[in-house]
Amino acid sequence: MVVPRDSAVGEQSPDGGKKAAKGVKRVAAVKGESHTALVRRARRINRELAEIYPYAHPELDFENPFQLVVATVLSAQTTDLRVNQTTPALFAKYPTPEDLAAADPEQVEEILRPTGFFRAKTKSVIGLSKALVADFGGEVPGRLEDLVKLPGVGRKTAFVVLGNAFGRPGITVDTHFQRLVRRWKWTEATEPDKIEAAVGALFPKSDWTMLSHHVIFHGRRICHARKPACGACPIAPLCPAYGEGETDPEKAKKLLKYEKGGYPGQRLNPPQAYLDAGGKPAPPLGSA
Repeated sequence: MVVPRDSAVGEQSPDGGKKAAKGVKRVAAVKGESHTALVRRARRINRELAEIYPYAHPELDFENPFQLVVATVLSAQTTDLRVNQTTPALFAKYPTPEDLAAADPEQVEEILRPTGFFRAKTKSVIGLSKALVADFGGEVPGRLEDLVKLPGVGRKTAFVVLGNAFGRPGITVDTHFQRLVRRWKWTEATEPDKIEAAVGALFPKSDWTMLSHHVIFHGRRICHARKPACGACPIAPLCPAYGEGETDPEKAKKLLKYEKGGYPGQRLNPPQAYLDAGGKPAPPLGSA
């Protein structure tokens, strides 16, 4: 069940957990929480995140499905920012699948070098471009079963493309998503496909794409892997893992990233809603 509890600085919580910040009313999951209570708590967290990040969006710059699938493949083992700083040169030289399919691998490698693992990524993006030309008439398919056949494209990449280029609901289980849903006790699963299934069962399908954005935004800005900013987290009362990170509000504020910390985001060309909310676009590659 879910039980409300109050904790103040200098006091131990009733269940022996870590101390809570002063004035934070805690609502934490305990062993034996019913499925109904879990659903309610999970949906409440998503509602809260929607208010915190009304401008949540995919943090890769793209203008069409082809650019999005390529950028998502390139985002493996690097930041979206570095991908966004690299893809303008790539798409300026190779704007279509046909162009990239016929590209000289060495020239593509040189462009993609800043993203890391550039040889493997070059092989993937040229390979998927050839597959698009040969099997799909140069168009990115809008079905999961077709997308995962493309070189370098797995379920995570496919759901990014389906949700953001085609408006078809999907859950993006990246490292941030995995970390947060386990901290929130939405699931104990560790395998992406099992996490996807478990979390998907808690929400209407229509919520899946924006849920992914909300969770990933929160993971990048506040609920970090090594030192979450618990004391600056608006959903602290709903988090069973409260106290794993810095609970002092002033110290926690210094851990905030991107627009929450007053810094630029990851997109060079972010949506207008993000800019209207005070977000700053990222600088291009090589800028001071």
